[in-house]
Amino acid sequence: MFIGKDSMDEQKELAVIVPVSERYDNVIGLYNDYKAGIELYTKDYEFIYVLDGDFPDVEKLLEKLYQDGEPIKIIRLSKWFGEATALTAAFKKTNGKNILTLPSYYQIEPSEIIKLLERLNEADMAVAWRWPRKDSAFNKLQAKVFHSIFNSIIDDDFHDLGCGVRALRRKVADEVPVYGDQHRFFPVLASRRGFRVEEVKVEQSQRETKTRLYKPGVYLRRLLDILTVFFLAKFTKKPLRFFGLIGSATFALGGLLLIYLLIERIFLGVDLGDRPLLLLASLLVVLGVQIFAIGLIGELIIFTHAKDIKEYTIEEIV
Repeated sequence: MFIGKDSMDEQKELAVIVPVSERYDNVIGLYNDYKAGIELYTKDYEFIYVLDGDFPDVEKLLEKLYQDGEPIKIIRLSKWFGEATALTAAFKKTNGKNILTLPSYYQIEPSEIIKLLERLNEADMAVAWRWPRKDSAFNKLQAKVFHSIFNSIIDDDFHDLGCGVRALRRKVADEVPVYGDQHRFFPVLASRRGFRVEEVKVEQSQRETKTRLYKPGVYLRRLLDILTVFFLAKFTKKPLRFFGLIGSATFALGGLLLIYLLIERIFLGVDLGDRPLLLLASLLVVLGVQIFAIGLIGELIIFTHAKDIKEYTIEEIV
């Protein structure tokens, strides 16, 4: 469902995208606060609310704002698809010169939004960094552990990927695809594509201090997301380097074990019939060949479609 005049008819200076999912604060109050913060920067803007599923209470309040003449568009997805899909749907429904993504709950003080928008004069994307953090000690610990693991694996230096407040130029939304739960890593994917991404210190909202404890499965999914982004950032067009390295190491380990067993059999007369190590070594050799073959097949697929894959960004042509 889509409510509102199609945004593609006219270009706005700023498109404000607010995905609404499981967590949201007072709709009217948050909208008014966001609006006041945005109008410190520009009066030429529009809001696009994406309801990620069925939220009749939120939809009713947004429709009231729309009827009152507020610059709002409402997109309701048929079911829950995730925030990344919600953002992608909104990107396609607006042609704003710049885009601002905001969470449906308080994360930063709305008056700080202007700091991110002003950074777009020099950067392609400005990411909010809540500093100093006013969270509980447990929330701070979770964030610190997550970013320590992420930055050590990805070899980056982001401090607040959990914040959904981000300002970006239109070309970033057009060229950097996000899916699944990759909306958290949107700045990372944009940076790897060659866009200038900067973190901007902003004041954290006083209303976001509740301790957040998630189910064990959520923490496991976050770890898997990190590994996914690691592969996408480093080996998307070089799968043989990833699988070839693992496959070669596995094959080499199995080969060394087989040589060791062969030496024992020839020179020491050790019987190999009841040696579990022989079976393990054989499995490692076979597994290494298979993993290497996966990388080789990946390379063939990438080679076939290389002309359709863009992994760079042109900043300027002189």
